[in-house]
Amino acid sequence: MASYTYAYRGGLLENRHRVFIAIVEPQGRLLAHSGPPGWVAPLRSTAKPFQALALYLSGAVGRFGLTPAEVALSCASHDGTPAHIALAAQYLEKIGLGPEHLACGAHLPLDPEARQALHRSGEAASPLHNNCSGKHAGMLAAALALNASPHGYEKPEHPVQQLILQTLRELSGQPQIPHAVDGCSVPTFALPLASTARMFALLAHPGAAPRQYREGLKGVFAAMQQHPEWVAGPRSMDTVLMRRVPGLVAKRGADGYYGMALQNSRWGPIGIALKVESGSNEAREPMVVRLLEELGVLSPEEELPWRRPALKNVRGLEVGHLEAHLELRWTDRAA
Repeated sequence: MASYTYAYRGGLLENRHRVFIAIVEPQGRLLAHSGPPGWVAPLRSTAKPFQALALYLSGAVGRFGLTPAEVALSCASHDGTPAHIALAAQYLEKIGLGPEHLACGAHLPLDPEARQALHRSGEAASPLHNNCSGKHAGMLAAALALNASPHGYEKPEHPVQQLILQTLRELSGQPQIPHAVDGCSVPTFALPLASTARMFALLAHPGAAPRQYREGLKGVFAAMQQHPEWVAGPRSMDTVLMRRVPGLVAKRGADGYYGMALQNSRWGPIGIALKVESGSNEAREPMVVRLLEELGVLSPEEELPWRRPALKNVRGLEVGHLEAHLELRWTDRAA
């Protein structure tokens, strides 16, 4: 049983990307999978909603009066639009710090229009443009709320990262979680796919989580649902899907990872984790759309550019397309 996203150049099959999927209930029971549900890979930015729980566990939300928009930006892989940059700067100012405290590094905006505008301005990209700047602002806020130094907050031994690691252990049910360094220099955690899906199921149904995490899970879910524009961007799949599918929180990660918390499925609240084996983000997107159609929460009639995205050459000529072929193995529990 395997799912693939196929890349066609004209009528010729050019590439085949295998996709692993796990769908899990809040209690941790597996509902369905494609490929091995125990497949282990780093979550990358898909972990951000759970890293943001440090804002609640540390007391940073109350201490700094953080708004749902700022919490949503803490969960974001934002596109670097002027609005994102302004909110990130405001966030840092609120906690008494500045862009120079961000350890994420700088990269150009992900949004094409914002990238072109920055190029025309002649200005260089700053750490605020980094898609992870909101997450890092949140980690700095948590460090201050813990009365820890904001310096070195990105290192595994810092109290903020230790708090995040303990959070993931308890929500995933995995006592040992290997980690490496993410693109933005903080730890990235490797979990079995089903364990990641379990965490997203708890995001959809906080009442099934340990008591100390319920407020944060509820707050993060509400912030992302209320402010999907801060989580990615107006033309990005995460934002568009959250606007169109009631009760959905969606979070992309680098190298083909994706997580979703869905409150209103036919099985009740569920969590979904998806990983493209090749790491292709392009191959991930049509599979996410196809999966939501299979779950009955997205109509095949919805006009979405990611259902069968075109492949274009450097002149902008359409030369092929991507197409998702989904095969799920359902457990007895799903019957």
